[in-house]
Amino acid sequence: MSALSVTDKPEDLGLSSDRLARLAPYFEDRYVAAGRLSGVLTLVARRGQVARLDCVGDRDAASGAPIEPDTVFRIYSMTKPITSVALMTLYEEGLFQLDDPASRFLPELADLRVWEDGTPTSYRTTVADREITVRDLLTHTAGFTYGFMVRHPVDALYRRAGIEGRSSLVPQEGPPAEDLAEMVARLGELPLLFNPGSRWSYSIATDVCGHLVERLSGLPLDQFFRERLFEPLGMTDTGFSVTEEQADRMGASYVAAPANPLLPIETAATSIFREHPSFLSGGGGLVSTAGDYLRFALMLLNGGELDGQRILGRKTVEYMTSNHLPTGGDLASMGQRVFSETTYEGIGFGLGFSVMLDPVRAAVVGSVGEFAWGGAASTMFWVDPREELVGMLFTQLIPSSMYPLRREMKALTYQALID
Repeated sequence: MSALSVTDKPEDLGLSSDRLARLAPYFEDRYVAAGRLSGVLTLVARRGQVARLDCVGDRDAASGAPIEPDTVFRIYSMTKPITSVALMTLYEEGLFQLDDPASRFLPELADLRVWEDGTPTSYRTTVADREITVRDLLTHTAGFTYGFMVRHPVDALYRRAGIEGRSSLVPQEGPPAEDLAEMVARLGELPLLFNPGSRWSYSIATDVCGHLVERLSGLPLDQFFRERLFEPLGMTDTGFSVTEEQADRMGASYVAAPANPLLPIETAATSIFREHPSFLSGGGGLVSTAGDYLRFALMLLNGGELDGQRILGRKTVEYMTSNHLPTGGDLASMGQRVFSETTYEGIGFGLGFSVMLDPVRAAVVGSVGEFAWGGAASTMFWVDPREELVGMLFTQLIPSSMYPLRREMKALTYQALID
C-alpha cells in the first residue's frame, strides 16, 4: 500500500499549522458528530509533501472501525481522470489525433442520429451534423448522457438498454451490458442527446474512452491501467476489485435518504468489489486510497512524472488541463445544465478534468488553471499548479451534491496559505 508521510513543519511548505488544524474539527463537528457523515479523510499537500492529513469518524458506523490513512474508498467518477490520462498516453504514441472521428476506431459509433422529439417508445431522430471526435469523448461534448440522470427520454433509453452495466448507481431496466464492447455496441443503436460539440453533458463518454484504450492497445482496461499507470506510480491499492486484505480496510457506503441521512447501502462484507467485474467502467469503476490517489495527483502536478517514472509529457499535461470547451467559455455557456461533479459558472473543461477559469464567477477561492474532479460518494481532488498544491477529501456518501463539502474543503485549505 502507498505510505503517507506527513511533514511536522507545514510552515516550511508555506502553510500555517494552526490554520490547517481547523480542518479536522470542522468536519468532525459539522458532519460526523451531527450524524451526516460516518467519517471523513482530508489531505493537503504542497510542493510534493503532505502538510496535513486528518481522519475523523468511522469508515463503518455500525462496526465502529475508524477511517485510517489506508482506508479503501469507492472513488466512482474520480476514475475518469485516470482513464483520460491512460488514453492520452496512447495519443503520445501517435495512435490517434483528437479530431479523429471516434468511429475510425469504434465503428459501432458511425452514422449516429440525434434525438428530435417523442417518448422512449416512439420518437423521431435527425442526422447528426457531424461525427463524434475523440476530443468530444474526452470533453463530454459527444452527445451522450447517463441513465441515472432521469431527466430526458434518452436517459430512459439508456436504462432500458442496460448501458451502464451492473455497477450502475440506478437499476438497469434491460439486461446490463456485460463489458465495454457490449456497451459501445448498444450505444451505437441509440440516438444522441444533441449534436456533437454543441453542448456539454456529463455522460458515459469516459467509459467509451476506456473501450477506446482497449481497442488501441489490445489490452483489457484493467491490465492497461496496471501496467502503464498503477505499477509505475506505486498505486498498489487501486483497481476494479479488492483482495481480502484490502476489503478489510474498505469503508461502508451510505446514501442520504429522507428518513435517514446516513442510510447504509453497502459494507465491506457485502461489497460488489470483492468480485472482479467484466464491465470495467473507466467512468466510475475504481477503488483507491488517499495515498494512491495522491501519487496520481502529484504526477500531474509534476508535469507527468513522479519518482523517475514518466507517465505523460509536460506539454500533454498542460494541454489536458487547458479549457477545451468549443465556446472557449465556461460550462454555463454550453447550454442546459445537468448534474455533474462540478459547478458551472467560472469553470471550464479540459481532457478529463474541470478547469478553473474564474474563481470570482465560480464563487469559491482558488487559482486560475487549477484542475479537479470528484466522485458520486462525495470524494474530490484538485491540483493547483500555481500554488503547487493538492487537496483531497474522501468520504462515502451518495449523492455528492448533498452537502457543500468540496467548497468547504477548498476554503479551509486556502486560508492556511501564508506565502
